[in-house]
Amino acid sequence: MAKGLISSSVNLVAWLTGVLVSLAVGFSMTPGGALNASIPYIPDVITSVAGWIVIVLTLVSVVLAIIDRVR
Repeated sequence: MAKGLISSSVNLVAWLTGVLVSLAVGFSMTPGGALNASIPYIPDVITSVAGWIVIVLTLVSVVLAIIDRVR
């Protein structure tokens, strides 16, 4: 019982860490982001679009994970 609880807790922490890192990277790639990350040799508009794609897909995956967990 305790082993299953520890495993579930570790999985939750790893998943939450992945979500936070994805959002941090996505927001840093968008215009006005705190770090304003740029990728050499790639136009800023493509970097910005990629950042928004990361943000949207991360949020969609969070919603889908919650729906799957509730079901």
